[in-house]
Amino acid sequence: MSDTGFKLETPPHRAPELFSDAAAAVQRLEELYVEATTFLTSQFSRVAGGAKPTARYRAYYPEIRVVVASYASSDSRLSFGHVSKPGIYSTTITRPDLFRNYLTFQLQQLIANHDIKVGIGPSQTPLPVHFAVANDDSITVPQEGVMDYPLRDVFDVPDLSTTHDNIVNGSEFHYEDGSGPLAPFTAQRIDYSLARLSHYTATDADHFQNHVLFTNYQFYVSEFEAYARTQLADPDSGYTSFVSTGNVEITDPETPIDPVEKMPQMPTYHLKRADGSGVTLVNIGVGPSNAKTATDHIAVLRPHAWIMVGHCAGLRNSQRLGDFVLAHAYLREDHVLDADLPVWVPIPALAEIQTSLEGAVAQVTQLEGYELKRIMRTGTVATIDNRNWELRDQSGPVQRLSQSRAVGLDMESATIAANGFRFRVPYGTLLCVSDKPLHGELKLPGMASDFYKSQVSRHLLIGIRAMEILREMPIERIHSRKLRSFEETAFL
Repeated sequence: MSDTGFKLETPPHRAPELFSDAAAAVQRLEELYVEATTFLTSQFSRVAGGAKPTARYRAYYPEIRVVVASYASSDSRLSFGHVSKPGIYSTTITRPDLFRNYLTFQLQQLIANHDIKVGIGPSQTPLPVHFAVANDDSITVPQEGVMDYPLRDVFDVPDLSTTHDNIVNGSEFHYEDGSGPLAPFTAQRIDYSLARLSHYTATDADHFQNHVLFTNYQFYVSEFEAYARTQLADPDSGYTSFVSTGNVEITDPETPIDPVEKMPQMPTYHLKRADGSGVTLVNIGVGPSNAKTATDHIAVLRPHAWIMVGHCAGLRNSQRLGDFVLAHAYLREDHVLDADLPVWVPIPALAEIQTSLEGAVAQVTQLEGYELKRIMRTGTVATIDNRNWELRDQSGPVQRLSQSRAVGLDMESATIAANGFRFRVPYGTLLCVSDKPLHGELKLPGMASDFYKSQVSRHLLIGIRAMEILREMPIERIHSRKLRSFEETAFL
């Protein structure tokens, strides 16, 4: 019996099975997940249609569980695919269809590095009905009080206490059964973020690519679509389709896209490749809160890299509007991550991202070496949470900016980089100077030069080209050991 007095009804019990083949293990995860979601969807549809509930209906997320018995070391060059010490490790799994390639690759590394089998079976974590029916557009879970019975009496609902962000925050987390975390995110945390992504971006998680560009400037959206159409017109580009906000997908470069009636908070667009190695562009708007929200949820998709290509204030008199700023360090005054990642934590530059960005600038602008210094500065980017900081007494902020050697200032870049560090997602920043408030050049109509306009049109192309350079690198090289703590999850 359940706590509500109803008898408990579940799908048939499935004993855990051991697998030495990663693809077979993921296939079993999919079977268990489909069985659980089909059971909950069927029962919910029945009682939502008027049938009286006669039980409490519960299904469980599938899980991966492994036992590592030896201290034998793995390849120390790898930042993932192994655990640091013997023990039992587990993770709950959702949407194995969406994460098939990711899960297969991670399990292949784990099986090979530790010479073990992986156990696949139901977990002890209930699957909330809201998430079980999320992929069926014909079903909507109503708000509490709408139905004739309390929803919580009959079905499990989301429980934020099981999301466990303390795994990624590095707080030596263990599950109640004593097992250590195998992956950085639990199934409930992932399901929560998938729902948030759909809400904020108006595109399904299935469309997101492994390389994500963030911008705070709407102009880049039209540039991205124009670039996407040129790539679709080239049969050798490798790109297969373009997805616009609202899940509008085109494969023909001449197909028009009607504007959506109601834009989401963070319009998102995807230039897709068959293997997911394309490019996603997210217009996060202005502010560190948006930057944190977007990266909090995109992180569960485990992208290979994300890069900020936005606008910033140039802080040096020698800079011109349209100059580029390649961030090598960050001054964090955004405050939105203070509780999760203290400001004393350094956010290192990642060599693979930095060289890819610098190489992309050189390729697109046709400038190299010392000549690049004419249009690009490297250095510290400051991120603040007050857009109108220059209207206050400038002595305090200017002194801090000068002491930090900052060359650019915005409201998003350090947040995106810090959350990349926190979530182990390789990150970088290439900004375009749009104003110089300390030197009398404010962001006002008519102040932009021809140089600025031409640089803006090239900026997005540089971001895309950097991602294409990264795409050619082995995944083991991109995912730096700099992002891993003392005791890490085996999965990326």
